[in-house]
Amino acid sequence: MAEKVERRLAAIVSADVAGYTRLMRADGEGALNRFRAHRSELIEPKIAEYRGRIVKLMGDGLLVEFASVVDAVRCAAEIQRAMAERNAGVPADTQIVLRIGINLGDVIVEGEGIHGDGVNVAARMQEIAKPGEISVSGVVYDSVRDKLAPDFEDLGPQQVKNISEPVRAYRVVLDPEA
Repeated sequence: MAEKVERRLAAIVSADVAGYTRLMRADGEGALNRFRAHRSELIEPKIAEYRGRIVKLMGDGLLVEFASVVDAVRCAAEIQRAMAERNAGVPADTQIVLRIGINLGDVIVEGEGIHGDGVNVAARMQEIAKPGEISVSGVVYDSVRDKLAPDFEDLGPQQVKNISEPVRAYRVVLDPEA
């Protein structure tokens, strides 16, 4: 008999550093140290504050799981706002700027890791996010739109890699005055 696969619903945050390859070519050690400082001083404490769990650290990014989609969006928004503050006054070509994607979906649990379409869609939302921004799937928007202060901009259906159906996407408006 096949082993039963553990599944659960999770809010998944996928984040990476925009232009990381360029940053590494210009100053690999400096870029790595700046990203590590942002991670240890801001990103990891914020994730802990919102009860998230870092599933995976990649060189220039991370995959995080939250039990609450509201917490996931709040955490991401606070991280992006704080990153903008931390980058104020830093030369543009040395800034560490994140792109964040969020999805709410079913995941397959394997040890400490998670897999499946829920994770894949979060990664695709991150890929369509512009530097300094957060993109969320339609299911995230539907789940949080009446519970959170940020505004959302409808990006419409997005055809994304390795997902057969278009995914409705929204941009979190971090600064409504902008």
